[in-house]
Amino acid sequence: MHELSIAYHLVEIAAQAAQSAHVKQVDALHLRLGALSGVVKEALLFSYEIATAGTVLEGSRLVIEEIPVALHCPACAVTSVLDTIQVFRCPICGQPSNDIRQGRELEVVSLEIADEQPTYS
Repeated sequence: MHELSIAYHLVEIAAQAAQSAHVKQVDALHLRLGALSGVVKEALLFSYEIATAGTVLEGSRLVIEEIPVALHCPACAVTSVLDTIQVFRCPICGQPSNDIRQGRELEVVSLEIADEQPTYS
């Protein structure tokens, strides 16, 4: 299950960002996850709780925005979201295409913190 190592890496990135911003506790980590990322959402959610133990992210939520696959058709010159990842053809004209414009994402978007963070001297 490579999602556990991904979760540890996400927590490491988020913890470094929190430390740089002098944040003591993170409430949520927001993530964009593409359909072609190779990551299973449910496994990542399960792994996240394990990876956050003992960190500034412990007890935080992992908020995942699922990104569908969008394919650009050279014949139509249109980018369309695919209904399925089983067929990489333009949903308008049926032309096959390998010009993937979105759907591979695995990126940290933001950290959500409590409004009441302690002030620092």
